[in-house]
Amino acid sequence: MLKKIVGIIWKKMPYLMRRQIIRTSQTAFTVSVAAIITNDENQVLLLDHVLRIGSGWGIPGGFIKRGEQLEEGLRREIREETGLELENVNILRTRTADRHIEALFTAAAKGKAQVKSREIREVKWFTDEKIPKNMSSLHKAIVKNILQSLEKNEEN
Repeated sequence: MLKKIVGIIWKKMPYLMRRQIIRTSQTAFTVSVAAIITNDENQVLLLDHVLRIGSGWGIPGGFIKRGEQLEEGLRREIREETGLELENVNILRTRTADRHIEALFTAAAKGKAQVKSREIREVKWFTDEKIPKNMSSLHKAIVKNILQSLEKNEEN
């Protein structure tokens, strides 16, 4: 119940207010990690986040802790949110946006995904055709690109 109320309040806050709240504890900059995680059926893992704007569905990940390496932070975040361990972790890209640095990885899932965090409502595996329509267009494009390249690799 509290999770739902907090999510509703967060989503209704203006963008600048949300950004200010996040950055209050990170005065210099913030760093996040995320991953396109696939399974043996070439499906991608997406999470329905309580605080994510829009549909809530998106790529799993989160903020790294002080002194934590990027891959270490990614593995911790995924374990905390889904219980999964990761294999074949590879950095896909990094980017900066204002005072934020984001590292995006690809990885293979090891184990069974399940909700392990109050921040997550649902974990689900998706094929290219079934990706939620109102998911972030940036996330959707990245996910579709990865899934299509996996399909091409299998054909060869």
